[in-house]
Amino acid sequence: MNGTAAHTADAPSARRLLSFPVIALAAVVLLIAPASQTSAQEEGASAGLSQAIEDYLDAQDELAALEQEQEDLETELADSEAEVEALTEELDEYAYIAYTSSDFQSTAAIMASGDPTQALDAMTMLEFLGESRADRLNGLIDRLAEIEATQQTLDDNIAEQEQVTADMEAARDAAAREMAASGGDSATGPSPGDFPTPESVPRNADGTLPYEGCTENDPTTNGCVSPRTLHALEQSQIAGFTRFVSCYRPGSSGEHPKGRACDFSAQAGGFGGHASGADRTYGDNLAAWLVENSSELGVQYVIWYRQIWFPSSGWRTYSGAYGDPSSDHTNHVHLSVR
Repeated sequence: MNGTAAHTADAPSARRLLSFPVIALAAVVLLIAPASQTSAQEEGASAGLSQAIEDYLDAQDELAALEQEQEDLETELADSEAEVEALTEELDEYAYIAYTSSDFQSTAAIMASGDPTQALDAMTMLEFLGESRADRLNGLIDRLAEIEATQQTLDDNIAEQEQVTADMEAARDAAAREMAASGGDSATGPSPGDFPTPESVPRNADGTLPYEGCTENDPTTNGCVSPRTLHALEQSQIAGFTRFVSCYRPGSSGEHPKGRACDFSAQAGGFGGHASGADRTYGDNLAAWLVENSSELGVQYVIWYRQIWFPSSGWRTYSGAYGDPSSDHTNHVHLSVR
């Protein structure tokens, strides 16, 4: 891994290569497209992402409710079937007793053998229990038919809601990409106590990560990223880390030209000087979130504020820091995925 070379083309360094005419042209463009327009676009993207996340969570809640109803029905079905089996056995025993004691001689024998009142009471109770069990059995049989019909309807509803949830998830991820493409906003992001857990990347049956190429459009540039990198980018936006980010970068070593790295600006307006205050806190929190969820995101390493983190060794001093914000990684958090 060559972390130093991977960041020689960060935004501040690249800007220093601009000639004066280009800078002047950029100034003209900024005048034509005022900051208020950019701000409105960012606010629109942020609102769209928030709504998409809410819609997805609502769809998940609805699906969870349907699945819980299905689970409750399955439990009731199992209990009802067990009770039907027990009642059937009891009624079989009752039928045998009633059959063997129904003729006159048997009745006379029972009455002659003891207190006739007690014998009649016993026979009456036996008959009542038989009838009540039969009524209960008939009720259960009717309920089983209802459960079966309800289950079919519920299965259809769950299948429909699963599709709705999948659609909402796709819309949420699209909104996350749009948020990243908008240039970011000034959100402070979540704090360690409120860190959301991202969705996990797909893995092979043995737990390893499958090989991936640079096959997905990078919403932050005109380049490409791997599916895992795109997943990490989307999940970071969904988590609330929505400041400026740039992923693909050609002509450098490291993971950027492979589509397996992203640089997350600590400042709201893009890559600047050494982050401090709230900007430093934002970078600290983002780096901590990436490390905490390294398995879910398939993290290879993280660089932030002259430190580099590997899953195997943790944080240590970054040898590629040369005193400027880009190489020191004091103005952005670098993420590389496997």
